[in-house]
Amino acid sequence: MSVKLVSFIISFLTVSLIAFQGCSKPESYYYEGVGEQKDELKNLFNLFEKTEGRSESRFIVIQQIVKILYSSGNNDKLNYFLTTYVENNPDDPFNAYHLLVVARNYMEQGAYPLAVLYFERILKNYPDLLISGKSVHYICLKELINLVSDPEVKVNYYKELIARFGEEIDRGLIYYYLAKTYEELGEWDLAMQAYSTFLKYPDTIVPGVTDVRHKVKVMVDFYNYKQITWTMESLDELVKQVKWAIYRNDVNRLRRYMSKVDFFTMSWEQKETIADEQFIQNIGVFLNPRVSYSSNLDRDSNAREAYLKTTGWSYRIITWYLYFRKIHFPADPEKHGDWEWAGIYFGDKPFAGGGRS
Repeated sequence: MSVKLVSFIISFLTVSLIAFQGCSKPESYYYEGVGEQKDELKNLFNLFEKTEGRSESRFIVIQQIVKILYSSGNNDKLNYFLTTYVENNPDDPFNAYHLLVVARNYMEQGAYPLAVLYFERILKNYPDLLISGKSVHYICLKELINLVSDPEVKVNYYKELIARFGEEIDRGLIYYYLAKTYEELGEWDLAMQAYSTFLKYPDTIVPGVTDVRHKVKVMVDFYNYKQITWTMESLDELVKQVKWAIYRNDVNRLRRYMSKVDFFTMSWEQKETIADEQFIQNIGVFLNPRVSYSSNLDRDSNAREAYLKTTGWSYRIITWYLYFRKIHFPADPEKHGDWEWAGIYFGDKPFAGGGRS
């Protein structure tokens, strides 16, 4: 058991014991360990008693008390003070904020389960309020999304964030994370719906994910494609069929095995571009009886991608490397793990390795 966890358990039990035993003069409990701020704290507690029934004035006093307890390192006393106050004053309109301070304090202590408990308690039991222009419920939802690992619970937080605070968030980013969470649950229809909505927000940037819009669009297009007939379970069989189409100069057969989603054409040095429909339809213009292919796949082929060198095409660049990739798409177990002919690299390879990662 870690030292931090042991320390947290002892602190929690101490606070719980004090709360259970009660105290005839609870103010005296807070005066120890605050150093030179003891007199100031006493004055604040006197003001605290005098502001009963005046919630806004009392809120200001409570903030000052909390500030002293926090700055002096008396986190357990701070938590006890606020939770006891909320329990004894259930109608105080600022209770959501008081418990937010408790939740954040537990979070700083590494007591994440208790932090989650209080964040959820605020959402379920206390009306929202604005503090310095910020919604307490909004803050709770943002923190819970980062603290909770259960995808089923997290989905509800994302949905509530969108429903209640849609104007304050990057909706595209939240829909992206909502889709990823649906993926964890295996809810593929809902995941694709969320991904489709994400695509409606072109300015959204997902931190740490490059070319995210292209990747999501390919996934959604693949999912929505009605009849996927160009893939094969065996790479060897797929390559064999493509070779046969080239050997027979059979344009229709060749076209049959080109991916209908995200088929690309590019030189080795340039950024990839999706092949337009005209290129795919006119590939027969470049196919001729002189086109030949290597007996074996290129040496840089691996378990996820493969390259077949061909040459003799009726094109300004006569050498093409046909690119095959293994499909990663758990949403469709029948196609997940299949192979597809995904694109063409023009020209001789300028180096070992390369291609798509």
